[in-house]
Amino acid sequence: MRSNHITDSRKSLLVLLMAVMSSGLFACKKYLDVVPDNVATLENAFKLRVEAEKFLFTCYSFLPKNGDGWYNAAMTSADEIWYPQNDQAHWHAAFRIAQGQQNADAPLFDEWAGVRKGGNGNTRFDHQKLWVGIRNCNIFLENMRDMTKVPDITPTERSVWIGEVTFLKAYYLFYMMRMYGPIPLIKENIPIDAEIESTMSTRMPVDSCTNYISRLLDEAAEVLPERIMDENTMLGRATKPIALAIKARLWIMAASPLFNGNPDYANFKDKEGVALFNPSFDPDKWVKARDAAKAAIESAEMNGFALYKYQNDVHRLSDTMKTQLNIRNAVTQRWGIEHVWANSLMYFVNQALCMPPMERGSNTDRFALQGVWAPPIKIAKMFYTSNGVPIEEDKTLNFSNYEQLRTATAADRFYIEPNFVTARLNFDREPRFYADLGFDGGIWYQKDGNATGSDVNTFYVRAKNSERAGVGHFTNWSETGYFIKKLVHWESTTAGTAAPTWKTYPWPEVRLADLYLLYAEALNEVEAGSATAIEYVDKVRERAGLKGVVESWSAYSNNPTKYTTQEGLRSIIHRERSIELVFEGQRFWDLRRWKEAATELNKDITGWSIIGKTAESYYNERVIFSQKFVAPRDYFWPIGNYDTRRNLNLVENPGW
Repeated sequence: MRSNHITDSRKSLLVLLMAVMSSGLFACKKYLDVVPDNVATLENAFKLRVEAEKFLFTCYSFLPKNGDGWYNAAMTSADEIWYPQNDQAHWHAAFRIAQGQQNADAPLFDEWAGVRKGGNGNTRFDHQKLWVGIRNCNIFLENMRDMTKVPDITPTERSVWIGEVTFLKAYYLFYMMRMYGPIPLIKENIPIDAEIESTMSTRMPVDSCTNYISRLLDEAAEVLPERIMDENTMLGRATKPIALAIKARLWIMAASPLFNGNPDYANFKDKEGVALFNPSFDPDKWVKARDAAKAAIESAEMNGFALYKYQNDVHRLSDTMKTQLNIRNAVTQRWGIEHVWANSLMYFVNQALCMPPMERGSNTDRFALQGVWAPPIKIAKMFYTSNGVPIEEDKTLNFSNYEQLRTATAADRFYIEPNFVTARLNFDREPRFYADLGFDGGIWYQKDGNATGSDVNTFYVRAKNSERAGVGHFTNWSETGYFIKKLVHWESTTAGTAAPTWKTYPWPEVRLADLYLLYAEALNEVEAGSATAIEYVDKVRERAGLKGVVESWSAYSNNPTKYTTQEGLRSIIHRERSIELVFEGQRFWDLRRWKEAATELNKDITGWSIIGKTAESYYNERVIFSQKFVAPRDYFWPIGNYDTRRNLNLVENPGW
């Protein structure tokens, strides 16, 4: 829904943005082209290789467009990104879910029916129904397994294509299961002349769903290539490491508290009385999760994937900035060494939503939607101190009065503009805090910040009322006073007087750091306080410029033995995932599978007093919104009244 008060000039900017977004799609890989799914196409789709390949591309076309924040179900549905409260032009389905507006009458971001998934004037992705995608996968598999069809394809290529679509089918089912819990398993297409009763699918128990999806991923991994050889046309297509990575995510999800022995769903049954959740905890699921994560890591590393490190510096950057680029480029580097799976669709819209206008040589006006993605103060607090421990645990650095004003010195010059007055919360933080967040007075390094590309005397943010990045300038602002630096490519720039220049990149669906932390999580659940689990956490921490868990907690935490217990190490791993993967759409799913959403998403969303024009009036925490998460109802989204009334075999999720 759009506000009626939007001016004509603003409408023009929004239309221009969407037009540029649409034009960006033409730069996507060929295999994401869409073939119309109709009878005429099916009659000829499997006569020759060239036509079958088009149908293969159709199967890929249903991949969620996670690289565009308007169509990423998880990016703004939790608590890590907030929009201006009094400007509903920027709101969409996912953000409305974060505000407690999900419902069963017209479900928001409705993947079941393929509607209300973003909108913003572009309906291309708003009516893509994953059940149709699964049907197309079944059609493809049925026909390609018929050796009398597509006679001009080689046996090897036929096998690989079957593996790709088997993977896609498994991924689509996994995606739906993560969102809705127990789902129908459409293993084969139903004949067009079938009795109406046989067309009414029923939801299957989550253990059955997990086992079936896992088998599909195993089948795919057996025949998929280890790596993409033709990088000019095929990057982003399914490989063995990708299939194993999704299998690891599947089993970690299945082993986690939401799915594994959850008493909240002990009475959740289908129309025939079949229990859809096993109320008994199964420790073997964590063993399977551990083994799946290890297999995924071994496959990825064997094929050259590694944690990204900034190298070959030609700009004479400080060690501080190199560490920040280690962190930022792990996400934004094109086809980075860490991207086990990157989605080939390249958008700039996330960067526009993240980047504020800068001081020192920046453009004179804002771009439409620029800088409105705002992390709340709770997310800023989530990052560690410079000692590598939570701010509430650090026994040497006091953050109890985090609003207290402090003046930056020359020693802070790579983090905060010298002589600038800002809040205590912005000092003495870990490198990821400064690599991921922008804030009033904070340094925002861009490669083209000056003639040499140096990080000396570079861009910085001014976010108080009526300042360049503050409320009162143009029509966009950060509701909290914080901005997201992490998702902006370091070669994207607001330099000069022209419109910003965006360096696009494929969206990292799976990073190696994610797999390391999944493996550590599973190891700790199988072997309490696992030393190997700590080793894998430390790999991620070392790249982020931090000391290891044992050294950091022993020296700086008021709970120095925390890592020695299963519960303590679990807390450390959860925090590490939340920090390392922030703004990548993982927190939404993690909080749910951990059953921590009922705690975290019932906390207030707060920010600085952005109408303030001085440090004294600006750095005061204010409540923006009081989130409400109803458990267990909100852990799964509603199927919706329309589908449950149309298909009498479907039962709705509890609470809806």
